[in-house]
Amino acid sequence: MDAFRQLDYMNLDDEFSEEELMVRDAIRTWVGERFMPTVAEHFEAGTFPTEMTGELGELGVFGPTVPEEYGGAGMNSVSYGLICQELERGDSGLRSFVSVQGSLVMYPILAYGSEAQKREWLPQMASGQAIGCFGLTEPDFGSNPGGMLTTAKRDGDDWILNGRKMWITNGTVSQVAVVWARTEDGVRGFLVREGTKGYSAPEQKHKFSLRASITSELVLEDVRVPESDRLPGAIGLKAPLSCLTQARYGIAWGATGAALACFDEALQYAGERVVFDKPLAGFQLAQKKLADMATDITLAQLAQLRLGRLKDAGKVTPAQVSMFKRNNVHKALEVSRICRDMLGANGISLEYNVGRHMCNLESVITYEGTHDIHTLAIGHELTGIPAYR
Repeated sequence: MDAFRQLDYMNLDDEFSEEELMVRDAIRTWVGERFMPTVAEHFEAGTFPTEMTGELGELGVFGPTVPEEYGGAGMNSVSYGLICQELERGDSGLRSFVSVQGSLVMYPILAYGSEAQKREWLPQMASGQAIGCFGLTEPDFGSNPGGMLTTAKRDGDDWILNGRKMWITNGTVSQVAVVWARTEDGVRGFLVREGTKGYSAPEQKHKFSLRASITSELVLEDVRVPESDRLPGAIGLKAPLSCLTQARYGIAWGATGAALACFDEALQYAGERVVFDKPLAGFQLAQKKLADMATDITLAQLAQLRLGRLKDAGKVTPAQVSMFKRNNVHKALEVSRICRDMLGANGISLEYNVGRHMCNLESVITYEGTHDIHTLAIGHELTGIPAYR
């Protein structure tokens, strides 16, 4: 097939600045030239290309909105969204790796950390010299993080952490984990360093989704963390939830990237595949599928651009982010399933991309708030009545 051709039905490229387009095109080129030739092999093997971490750091995709004084690129939120779109066009696992690093580890250090913590960790993480993970979800508490069982108890100048975290992207290869634990004064955040006694991060295997991504469990058994590694500004459950809002914003853009990849592959395939003596694209059913998908993708593109502009203006709300994490992932998953069907038996082959994206999106629709949880978040915003309990 030919190189990737992005659907831009409403000429949205006209709405981006020259700098935003340069960022997008740089990531698009890197994904096409460096990542795509290896992704099927990594997906099949269940591995992540950690050897590319340094290149990602050089591209400036780790915490790109972090100020330059802390090693970040100082980009705007729309540029970050475009980065997520292009990375997930390659694979959801690649975007997850970058999202966790920037939105779930660098962001809480920037927002809630001490100056010493910022100076120590952010430059290392921006360059890719240090990798981080985010420990909130537990074996029995995902959608209800307030029920967490992980505890942190004060012991002199230290804290003693006990508990388990599950479904942690990057955990096994991380040099630092942002771990959320319950204290006598509510939920607090801690920086747990690799190699700390009692801390381990075994990798979780046997996945059919996000196979080109490292997923881990975090085990904390009497882990001693000094007070200097507690995030001083992280007070209460709102702190980790604010981190999730940052990540969900990137997911809204990223899922559209996966949808764009699937759509382009199906469109090209339909034009080349001859069925009953003419291209598949010449049949009414195929054209209806393509028209429906093009409409859904275009609406997602319009929504995420508006979301990005609101975020850069400091006006975005968590419920608005929930709406488009929910919508864009849902539509991307539908698109991937339709495209898989259009490719027939070829759709399950790793020679093509649609089946891999379809499997990955089954995870993306679940993590960072399930589809149903975001439905309730929007309902709460509209009615003022929480329906969670």
